[in-house]
Amino acid sequence: MRDGRQADTERRRQRVATAVRNAAKNGTPISVSAIARQAGVDRSFLYRHRDLLEIVHAAELEPAAQDPGGGSPVSRASLQADLANAQARNTRLAARIQQLEKRLSQALGAQAWQESGLGAPADIDELQRKITRLEQHNVELTSALEEARSDLDAAREANRDLTRALNQRG
Repeated sequence: MRDGRQADTERRRQRVATAVRNAAKNGTPISVSAIARQAGVDRSFLYRHRDLLEIVHAAELEPAAQDPGGGSPVSRASLQADLANAQARNTRLAARIQQLEKRLSQALGAQAWQESGLGAPADIDELQRKITRLEQHNVELTSALEEARSDLDAAREANRDLTRALNQRG
């Protein structure tokens, strides 16, 4: 019985090796699932036999046979490199789109500001100087108001004193 199992295992190993060679020769995609399917074995068979799994992975990385159309061979590594390049390009393009959207927003905002009749925004430095002048004028007016209140309070007190003096004489 033991010899029968070993013979069966050897036949399956041969089918796997043949499937790998045929896939490489025909240029069909090579993966653990595809080879297991072609050889008529379970994927677990390949994972239990590490040497077969290494053969499949090595075949995956090797360039495929030339296709009849004359195209260049495609390997898993070249496809991964293409994918990484495409992802990097997508990242760059997304950043560029954000930058252009911001610039467009600023340009449309400036255009709307001008079309509203309010004109272009004034110079920031001039606005700061005007704020400073208005704050100083406000301080001067507050001081003058305090002085006027003080004078008014003094005049009211004098008026009360005079009114009291007139009422006492009369």
